[in-house]
Amino acid sequence: MIAFDIHHDAEGELYAAAARYEDRVPGLGLDFIDEVERAMMWVCDHPPACQLWPDLPPELGIRRKLLDRFPFGLPYLQLEDRIVFLAVAHLSREPAYWLSRARDYRR
Repeated sequence: MIAFDIHHDAEGELYAAAARYEDRVPGLGLDFIDEVERAMMWVCDHPPACQLWPDLPPELGIRRKLLDRFPFGLPYLQLEDRIVFLAVAHLSREPAYWLSRARDYRR
């Protein structure tokens, strides 16, 4: 399994979304965190398996892992030594708001 980093803003998005789900239904926030963590581990085991993020230039190399149970995607970059998760992005909100974060990780 390859190592990974989570952009600090993505970590905030993870916990904010989990809190919203937890407020709705007790335990749902923890389910959300568990699903995100499982998805991240899967990506680290299969980095090139996910499709490139639609509507972005392919040369950016930004891929996405969609969650099964929640309407979120995890955009990520595969670097030589690690995976970098750029966001925990709700799929029906502002598209690619997180794109500028990729500049933090020069390839």
